[in-house]
Amino acid sequence: MDRPRPLADVRVLAVEQFGAGPFGSVHLADLGAEVIKIEDPRTGGDVGRYVPPYAMGEDSLFFETFNRNKLSVSLDMASSAGRAVFEDLVRVSDAVYSNLRGDVPSALGITYSDLGHLNPMVVCCSLSGFGMNGPRRDQPGYDYVLQGMAGWMSLTGEPDGPPAKSGLSLVDYCGGFVAALALLAGLHAARRDGVGLDCDVSLFDTALSLLTYPGTWHLNEGWEAQRHRRSAHPSLSPFQIFPTSDGWIVIACPKDKFWRRLCEALGRPDLAADTRFATFEDRLVNREEVEAELDSVLATRTTQEWLAVLTGAGVPNGPVNSLAQALADPQTAARDMIVDTEHPVFGTVRQLASPVRVGEPRLVHRRAPRLHEDAAHVLGHLLGYDDTRVASLTEQGAFG
Repeated sequence: MDRPRPLADVRVLAVEQFGAGPFGSVHLADLGAEVIKIEDPRTGGDVGRYVPPYAMGEDSLFFETFNRNKLSVSLDMASSAGRAVFEDLVRVSDAVYSNLRGDVPSALGITYSDLGHLNPMVVCCSLSGFGMNGPRRDQPGYDYVLQGMAGWMSLTGEPDGPPAKSGLSLVDYCGGFVAALALLAGLHAARRDGVGLDCDVSLFDTALSLLTYPGTWHLNEGWEAQRHRRSAHPSLSPFQIFPTSDGWIVIACPKDKFWRRLCEALGRPDLAADTRFATFEDRLVNREEVEAELDSVLATRTTQEWLAVLTGAGVPNGPVNSLAQALADPQTAARDMIVDTEHPVFGTVRQLASPVRVGEPRLVHRRAPRLHEDAAHVLGHLLGYDDTRVASLTEQGAFG
């Protein structure tokens, strides 16, 4: 029996741009939601369309990454005609999803208090840099800035080096996931209670929440972050990267049994009996000695040789892959993590699938939409506008 996609009965109006917001909604689209991008014609639509280096006209591979399976309509919401179209769309949609500065949703009139009279069950989800209240609500928030402000960079990097950011925009992407989760929780509540609501999600809140136990340690015991060599774990040893004869390997021993297995696999059972390394606390206090002992052994063989030995011994481990190696890993193919779409400019575009697995995986994906590509479907099919109505709205500047 063929079942509809999990979110096939959900329609989302996405007033979104760049990375964080579109990253959240692309997973909703992959799960079957009808995500309609509302793009501002005054700015050429989503700025992500123009992100280099692989950009051509109004399309880029950056934009393709975050907008597959969505629809696009150009709409000047600052014009009365454009606003009228938007309000008609609100009447037939389940949610309005945005990633704008914290003060903009109210100014733009896309909060529940602005739209609830049009659709009492609508969910208005805002993802902003700092949220819709507080002294920073009107400040723009970008991933790099947030990684610094939330303390992430103080935790990252070598002890004697400068603070470092993650190689990926993880605040943006985690913020997108949190916004998608908030929107789905809001939809559940709206369908249960018959009344919609606001979701106020911020990148700052998201980044702070991801401090997790270091944050708890500091709040309760005054713990101060220290950076450790080779990205070592703050409280477990060994739990870091080690050099082999030809590269690097990650070894993790979060349980005593893994430490004992590691010592056996390395041909050094004496280390497991060494009183310097008897307990978690001992190994943490003597982490430099642990590192030196393991270095002397691991440097004698290649990464691939050690991967085979440690995996066979049941020790958590993995290679430090390049981007190419990660994408070519057999597990990547086994999990169908590469999806293809066909694009009129870029040809076949290969990109990464959503990790959100609910029911059977989606097999067919639609490329990201061209600017205003889906106007006929949205205006005609969804709203029932005839050609005369569309022509009138066009004259009034609704679509730019």
